[in-house]
Amino acid sequence: MALRKIVTLPEPVLRRKARTVTTFDKNLQSLIDDMIETMREAPGVGLAAPQVGLSERLIVVEYAEGDEEDSDQADSERKTKPKKLFVLINPEIVKVSEETLMGVEGCLSIPNIVGEVERHAAVQVKGLNRHGKPARIKAKGWLARIFQHEIDHLNGTLFPDRATHVWQPQQAVDAEQEV
Repeated sequence: MALRKIVTLPEPVLRRKARTVTTFDKNLQSLIDDMIETMREAPGVGLAAPQVGLSERLIVVEYAEGDEEDSDQADSERKTKPKKLFVLINPEIVKVSEETLMGVEGCLSIPNIVGEVERHAAVQVKGLNRHGKPARIKAKGWLARIFQHEIDHLNGTLFPDRATHVWQPQQAVDAEQEV
């Protein structure tokens, strides 16, 4: 496994519709492992292949359901929740809830910017797992938001395109003032 460089705007691959994955070989398995390691190191909760410079319809997501909703819990309690890893190839959102929720999103490919984005509260996603077998996932809350965000990457859409408001978080402003 190896860390991959996360590309940032204005890298053109971030604005292209990614190609369908058709070959399930050792190179794909290495890419998946590299993306998982890169996402964890960043750290992030999701990563799409275009974010590492490859126009391929592949995402990895790792999230402990309830992390955001249980923000009143002590950090030590949240960290003990097991995270679930999802690898989806050629993912598609096949069903969405009518209910939507606003939430603040950021992106590893757009550092130091966050935005308020409206997303479906629940989604059903289908795709293939890392071995080419069909997979279907029902997600709600923040996990649904992560899947929508990462699948948007595969279509060349970035969160500011959907945001009602974007801004620089205070820690980014503080860091710029130190320079």
